[in-house]
Amino acid sequence: MDLRERIVRPAEASVITARSLASIWRDEQAGRFPKRIRIGENAVGYKLSDLQAWLDSREVVNQENTKVVAPGAKRGRKPVQAREAGAE
Repeated sequence: MDLRERIVRPAEASVITARSLASIWRDEQAGRFPKRIRIGENAVGYKLSDLQAWLDSREVVNQENTKVVAPGAKRGRKPVQAREAGAE
């Protein structure tokens, strides 16, 4: 049996893709994730080969395709100069 044609249940698909079940469901409904297949009356799964193809299609994050949005800034905090000026 070819392991790439193995059927994986949603919980295992979540581990394989590192996405929550809710994110998987939302993306599946929007057509951005492989469709599930029915494997029983109350059971669904995904083809492992479809999940692997989906993972392979994701863009790899590296220095060339990312940018620093706010270097050194912390969310929800004012710059040090503004805090010091307001304290005087």
